[in-house]
Amino acid sequence: MKKLLYLPLLFCFLSMSVAQKSDTYEFREYKRHAATPVKSQDQTGTCWAFSTASFLESEALRLGKGDVDLSEMFVVRHIYRQKCENYVRRQGTAQLSEGGLAHDCLNAVKEYGVVPESIYPGRTDAKMPFNHGPLEKALREKCQSLVDNARNKKLGSDWMAPIDSILDAYLGAAPRKFTYNNAVFSPQSFRDFLGINPDNYVSVTSFTHHPFWTSFTLEVPDNWSNGNFYNLPLDEFMRCATHAIEKGYTMAWDADVSNSGFAAQNGIAIVPKADLSAMSSSDREKSFKRYQPEVTVNQEYRQQLFDRQETTDDHLMHIVGVLDEKNSGLFYITKNSWGEISENRGYVYVSDAYLRLNSISFTLPKEAIPQDLRRRLGLEPGEVNIERTPEMNMQPATPPTPPNSAKNTTYGRSKPAPTTIQTRPAKSSGNKKD
Repeated sequence: MKKLLYLPLLFCFLSMSVAQKSDTYEFREYKRHAATPVKSQDQTGTCWAFSTASFLESEALRLGKGDVDLSEMFVVRHIYRQKCENYVRRQGTAQLSEGGLAHDCLNAVKEYGVVPESIYPGRTDAKMPFNHGPLEKALREKCQSLVDNARNKKLGSDWMAPIDSILDAYLGAAPRKFTYNNAVFSPQSFRDFLGINPDNYVSVTSFTHHPFWTSFTLEVPDNWSNGNFYNLPLDEFMRCATHAIEKGYTMAWDADVSNSGFAAQNGIAIVPKADLSAMSSSDREKSFKRYQPEVTVNQEYRQQLFDRQETTDDHLMHIVGVLDEKNSGLFYITKNSWGEISENRGYVYVSDAYLRLNSISFTLPKEAIPQDLRRRLGLEPGEVNIERTPEMNMQPATPPTPPNSAKNTTYGRSKPAPTTIQTRPAKSSGNKKD
């Protein structure tokens, strides 16, 4: 297939072409942007910090600031503290878990700055894997005791001090000054040195229960900080993704991964027409290596699965590029935070259909959004000139026939990263967000 010069045209051509179908997936890299090495969040629910830190590391590379390894736990420490305060002030009725969203990381970066991983590893032994189970338990118990004290009129004036002590014991005290590459920084000055302006980033989504072209507070459990999302029609939402990658940007991606089509251990995510839950384990394994026809996803079907809570905000990752799969077209190169598992060494190749159906949101720079969309959303001044592109006109002729949408018991909602590569690892317990 000859090389095309503009990604939306590539998307349209690949989506509508009738390619010769082969048995196995065959990928050709079209565009891939710089990213730092894959990490593992281990036994924590902090995918939101790992994915957004990875995104900001790619932003630093894009801005010419070089390769930097940011500390996820520096941000996590501040957000955990905020969540504890929020829980107590809301009298024990607020969300209190390890989960969060990309804007939580950006909010912390705006207020507190960033530091390198080497300065703040966020554990007493940097060689040991992360495990926030004991920390979450200690925070929850202390927060509940503070709620009880407040109800009994016994809450002291310095009531956040015990929370700080717990965070310091498990994660370490947050640095106020540090030396990096022979220069002295504060976390805020290091953020500014990297050229990271948190106000420059926005989150976009696509749901019909709120008006398009407006912003709203997305109703998902981990939006504890009531962050707003710009709402776009599905085709425009997807155009943000293709336009961003074409123009040299990457994106933090919030998605559902609890469905049977997400296979991190195989490095692929698809929405097959075939019912994977009815297959034997060996046939299911083969289905992630051989080409599978996929469901056509439209706005209505996407909304139905969200309303039925089949699509949930399970996990955040980092989209860094696109691939051309010779049978089915566009796939997105997605960096995960479960270690270097699968032949793709920690990356997952996500089909266009999967992205359409299972995306909760993209977080990206404002300038990565097409100009006509920026203006229509009020992100920049100017007359709105609606650009018509081929993918905007693509509508399925009929609503898709939903496949059996049984949830994936391997990597469902609230799962930490697997510690080893397993074909069917046991489902973990707890209330954690990937």
